[in-house]
Amino acid sequence: MSTDSRIVDILSKVTTATITTILLKKGLRNVWLRGVAPLKADQPRKVGRAFTLRFVPMREDLATPESWSAPISTRVGIEHMPEGCIAVVDGNGVTHAGIFGDILCARMKQRGVAALVTDGAVRDVAGVRETGLAVWSQGIASPPSVTGLTFVNWQEPIGCGGVAVFPNDIMVADGDGVVVIPAALVDHVLELAPEQEQLEAWIMQEVEKGTPLPGLYPANAETKARYEASKKKL
Repeated sequence: MSTDSRIVDILSKVTTATITTILLKKGLRNVWLRGVAPLKADQPRKVGRAFTLRFVPMREDLATPESWSAPISTRVGIEHMPEGCIAVVDGNGVTHAGIFGDILCARMKQRGVAALVTDGAVRDVAGVRETGLAVWSQGIASPPSVTGLTFVNWQEPIGCGGVAVFPNDIMVADGDGVVVIPAALVDHVLELAPEQEQLEAWIMQEVEKGTPLPGLYPANAETKARYEASKKKL
């Protein structure tokens, strides 16, 4: 199994809620992209390395329909996206202009892109849903991107949903939103996340049995001992 395959395999079973807690304990509070929600409620969790794209505010001499055919354009950027990546787009929080529509999303899906994440908006939403590409965005808008934004480059550090995202950071997206795991902390999260998920599943069973919360969640030494004993019985 490749390194990235292992990352996807492990983190596909871990909630973004668990990941934010693990990163909080490492001192990272600003890792959850604000305002970014799944386009479809039943989208499965997606994990992948960030492929970043950056827009800046619209300037009339640059944000034109002709810019779509330029060497630096969203169209060319899509052709550089590797299979399995998550496209993370800095849309400046602009929700009155759609950065990607059905045709661009269809091409991303065809190239094996795992998901699109943006703090901007998407357009042609019925067609986007039909492409099967998983999308997390801040909204839906009919007008094209150039009515509110200017595309400038790909694979640069960006801000998305108020969070710094660097190329090749690991992104995890689920029903609770999108979290970035800094590349340097991926191994730390991989080590702790599965065990944390198992512990919380066990705690939920204890809650269903009527166990009071103090000392149970968060688990004190006695609770942790009972949890470890329960694992040995399996």
